[in-house]
Amino acid sequence: MTINNKDGKLTICLDGRIDTKNAAQTESELFAAVEAKTEDIVIDAEKLEYISSAGLRVLLKLRKSINKPLPVINVSRDVYDILETTGFTELLDVRKALREVSVEGCELIGSGGYGKVYRIDPETIVKIYNPGISLEFVEQERATSQKAFIMGVPTAISYDVVKCGDSYGVVYELLNAKTTAQLLNEDPQKLSEIFGRSAGLLKKLHSIVPDKESGLPDRKTKMLEWVDSLSDLITEEESGKIKAFINSIPDRDTFLHGDFNAKNVMVQDDEFLLIDIGDASVGHPVFDIAGIMLVYIIIPATRGGIRSDEDLIRFLGFDFEYAQKIWGVICGAYFGIKSPEEIGAITQKLMPYCLLMMTFHALSTQGDNIEAVKMRIDLVLRQRLLPAIEDVQPLDF
Repeated sequence: MTINNKDGKLTICLDGRIDTKNAAQTESELFAAVEAKTEDIVIDAEKLEYISSAGLRVLLKLRKSINKPLPVINVSRDVYDILETTGFTELLDVRKALREVSVEGCELIGSGGYGKVYRIDPETIVKIYNPGISLEFVEQERATSQKAFIMGVPTAISYDVVKCGDSYGVVYELLNAKTTAQLLNEDPQKLSEIFGRSAGLLKKLHSIVPDKESGLPDRKTKMLEWVDSLSDLITEEESGKIKAFINSIPDRDTFLHGDFNAKNVMVQDDEFLLIDIGDASVGHPVFDIAGIMLVYIIIPATRGGIRSDEDLIRFLGFDFEYAQKIWGVICGAYFGIKSPEEIGAITQKLMPYCLLMMTFHALSTQGDNIEAVKMRIDLVLRQRLLPAIEDVQPLDF
């Protein structure tokens, strides 16, 4: 047994076999360790080969003494079978050891702010998160994806959390599926068909109203909290104007994807499916639509901090010359309009909401780099967002 007490978490690593011969000694060592730290306790069973009923009683005694869930992580298949057969998977927070995968030589089919998506075989893809993104974050994204599937969201089925080197990933079952970006690259003549159907998928999403137990966050609340987080960097007047703008957006309980783009929409057997549901929330559809405008109108026009045309193409998933056309197709199909004049009018009306999303992303991706945040506050928030919301038109959809 080894013990690691770091960052407020006590991790107890069990090894070898625990049976009647050493159960008493194991109990003594466990409780001696727990006396020093009783807040966050984790049992790491990566090197545990076998545990008998005597050993199980020790874990149960520990669980009762701390009076809260006891995570048992990195459990091998053999040990998991013992825990499941004896009912201990119901008594303890048991997590199997993660399967290791390699993406060496695999086709890269998409990349985003949190990681990259690879096809690892004809039936499955895997999203590998960037190094440093915690297992808890990845598991939360997977849980959100499963909730969305149960709600009726046409999403790929996620069924496994894996490790890839120092990173974590989620495996999705997608038989011979391709992203809409890949389909566009294969046949640009199908742009209108592909993204017209993508707009239909978006409308279907926005017809879903999750129940109160879904646990999905409210987008509007999140945006208001973000403004509060800038209180030391912007004036009270600036904060008040942005909050008033956000509060003017009608309240809705609509399902929102949060990152609807050509690399997150896949087609399998002519069915359009979503991946990357981690940013799902509830709120007014304008949050999704403004995010699409940001990707297809603002970023290609301004480069959005992207340094080269090649990087922009990698970001979009296709040549940026198609971006404005794609927005025109999605906008027209979603709102049921056709003429360039109507699409232009809607685009202009939605621009303040798009700039809100641009400001949110521009300031939320700088981490602890305060100087970079201050610079973007001047360039984006003060020079673009605040002037735009002076003459904002109320939403009517």
